[in-house]
Amino acid sequence: MKKSLSGLATNFGAGLLALTLLVTPSNLHACACGCGVFDTGTLWNFPQGPGGMVYSEYAFNSQSHNWHNMGPSGSANNADQLIQTSWMIGGLQYFFNQNWGFELQVPTASRLFAKTTTGEDGSSSVNNSNWYTLGDMRLTGYYTGLFKDMNTGLQFGLKLPTGTWNQSGIDRDTQIGTGSTDLLLGFYTHHHIVPGSQFNWFAQSMFDLPMITQAGYRPGVELDSALGVYVDGIHLGKVQIQPIGQMLVSNRASDQGPNANPTDSGYQRVLLSPGFQIDIHPIRIYADAELPVIQSVVGQQLVSQCLVKVNVSYMF
Repeated sequence: MKKSLSGLATNFGAGLLALTLLVTPSNLHACACGCGVFDTGTLWNFPQGPGGMVYSEYAFNSQSHNWHNMGPSGSANNADQLIQTSWMIGGLQYFFNQNWGFELQVPTASRLFAKTTTGEDGSSSVNNSNWYTLGDMRLTGYYTGLFKDMNTGLQFGLKLPTGTWNQSGIDRDTQIGTGSTDLLLGFYTHHHIVPGSQFNWFAQSMFDLPMITQAGYRPGVELDSALGVYVDGIHLGKVQIQPIGQMLVSNRASDQGPNANPTDSGYQRVLLSPGFQIDIHPIRIYADAELPVIQSVVGQQLVSQCLVKVNVSYMF
């Protein structure tokens, strides 16, 4: 009984820390149009032991609703009409032992951007741009030696300026790449709600701080956090199914620099995300939908009504 109470105290303390990260107000940021795809809360990549995993992920985001502060705004208030992005991410995660590992993410993206332009005669028209390019790669290290079961860990790494950030005719905040080298610092933890039960909770946060920038554009600082629950006891033969429910919180500060638009960048948002994970060892399938319930943006920005994500991984 004493051991169980100690475990509950540890879980409560970790949960309190995660909740503090979620609700602490900060002047934080990400891509002015909200096009970052590397959200926290993806349960599938929590470390489980020495060994490796390769994966492919598809994510889709369609930003078609103009927003101001915490509510809708007329489309005439924003020249941007649509930002629709399909991301394909290839990744490798490998743990050398119980304490140390790394993860490499290589994204590509196809983006459709529609913008209203005004001619010399005062007439307006919508111009479409469509391009496909490499995104900003991420290299992240893991330290998981805080506890023997690897259920709590620290993340540290870099976002590299590999993505295209100078696509002709496109504003810097709508480019697929930011052109910046960013410092990444993260934390995750997951535990049984009651020791020995099939019900679990998890929390995760990732802090993104641009360090080196290019051509007069500094993307905003960003903090993404997640708090969720899942069930790990549903089995159909060799298939394990885990229903997942989570809350995602994003904070991003306004962009800075002569080529930035600080009056129309930066946001805070809260999303609810139902999802599931299917394990058929060595294959794992993860999918979720992310539904905004609170969105507050600086100036006039396009927002999405739903973001979707599907991930297939192979463990070795």
